[in-house]
Amino acid sequence: MLEPFMGMIALFGFNFAPKGWMFCNGQLLSIAQNSALFALLGTTYGGDGQTTFALPNLQSRVPLGMGTGPGLSNYQIGQTGGSENVTMSTNQMPAHNHALTGSGNAATANNIRGSVLAQPNGVASPSEDTVAVNAYAPAGNAVVADPSAIGLTGGNQPMPVMQPYLAMNYCIAVQGIFPSRN
Repeated sequence: MLEPFMGMIALFGFNFAPKGWMFCNGQLLSIAQNSALFALLGTTYGGDGQTTFALPNLQSRVPLGMGTGPGLSNYQIGQTGGSENVTMSTNQMPAHNHALTGSGNAATANNIRGSVLAQPNGVASPSEDTVAVNAYAPAGNAVVADPSAIGLTGGNQPMPVMQPYLAMNYCIAVQGIFPSRN
């Protein structure tokens, strides 16, 4: 491999940082011992800027190109965001309804296909393995049930929103060619 530019980040498929590279794990480094790398990174990723600076932390993170484009958000270098889990509220969901239709007529079928809920008709025997109860009627006489018949649901629990992933090691070159601006 050719000598990398100092500050270059690369993915590695093995479980160690090669010589001249360090894991992108947010660790603090001494400015005095890493002045050239500090000149490139500054405190963009953390540190106090007096004695320490931080490497980027790409543990459980996906890198995102900085800047903006037509119709896109603007992201600054070093900016972080996102979440592995999200708890959605009813206010975040698009307005919609779930109409429950039914019929006051006696049920004539035991299959919902082409039918609506109706007044049950038939008797279920506790000793039988199958139940012969008609619970549906033709949809022609259907009415929408009281909206309170269908209430809010959910456990207000976070749900994962992570894209499919493959864990690998991001490393940053701490030795190499100091990149020139032109």
